[in-house]
Amino acid sequence: MRGMAGAGAGPVDRAEPRREVSRLPKAHLHLHFTGSMRHDTLLELAERDGIVLPDPLVEDWPPQLSAADEKGWFRFQRLYDVARSVLRTPDDVRRLVLEAAEDDVRDGGRWLEIQVDPSGYAARFGGITAFTDLVLDCVRDASERTGLGIAVVIAANRTRHPLDARTLARLAAQYAGRGVVGFGLSNDERRGRTEEFEAAFRIAERAGLLLVPHGGELRGPDHVRQCLDRLGAHRLGHGVRSVEDPALLDRLVESGVALEVCPVSNVSLGVYSDLTSVPLPQLLAAGATIALGADDPLLFGSRLAGQYATMRAAHDLDDTVLARLAEMSFEASQAPSDVVAAAKRDIADWLG
Repeated sequence: MRGMAGAGAGPVDRAEPRREVSRLPKAHLHLHFTGSMRHDTLLELAERDGIVLPDPLVEDWPPQLSAADEKGWFRFQRLYDVARSVLRTPDDVRRLVLEAAEDDVRDGGRWLEIQVDPSGYAARFGGITAFTDLVLDCVRDASERTGLGIAVVIAANRTRHPLDARTLARLAAQYAGRGVVGFGLSNDERRGRTEEFEAAFRIAERAGLLLVPHGGELRGPDHVRQCLDRLGAHRLGHGVRSVEDPALLDRLVESGVALEVCPVSNVSLGVYSDLTSVPLPQLLAAGATIALGADDPLLFGSRLAGQYATMRAAHDLDDTVLARLAEMSFEASQAPSDVVAAAKRDIADWLG
């Protein structure tokens, strides 16, 4: 095996107590803006404005989801749209960003790249530019208050027209170097034609932004290739199903394209039947660069440290493997070099 040979394959020495996962320094590279909301905050804001929430967001939380068919994804998207609707004032946005930062810090987070689709909030907050300004102001405030380094990835929605993606790419380009570090493409990867978004990604590329489309979760290796060949992906949202094609996985390893693996959401959406089926050990053994992420904690019920804890339990990973996962999360990030260096020192201290 290449990469982390034997990662998680052997029995863990139970004589040595396992270190606390929440104290392991981490970079969080796959967190969606709306989905980062705390459940209690959702309930409180909905009650304030008399918004009636569907049962899965109240009594059955976290909801039982599956995106294996169109009906399942429609249900997921409906819950997401309801959650978005409770954010109605600038203070609501400020609260969401601050609480997301606090939650990451509590989980050992040192750096966060939060993914935002401004078009979903444009009508209520004065347009995509005004909303982006608001988010970046909230990010600066949350970073100062918590000590967490935070950057923004602007993401287009692949269920909308590709011209909308070009508009967002130009917006992202305007803020390159001013808080925005990347450009993505999210939502159901089975919708739309990936090649039609190529022009948007060329705009973002010319601005020097990291290109981070979703791919390789609801669709398989064929779509990962499209993301590489047509969009020029530098990092992949999910990408976990690359494991199904050894030649493709070799290509990812050789080109240094990192995968943002979100185990709990993979299972919640029906991509894998259970956490033991998430092929993290195979990806590690192949030498892939992995950054674990929480995706949408509001809908999946698990935050950043939970991804490490569930993978530790499901695959019997030892602390050396967890430490390497944490290191890779910084290596795949856009965090400043001093943040990365300090985090790696503290990871070594955690392990030692």
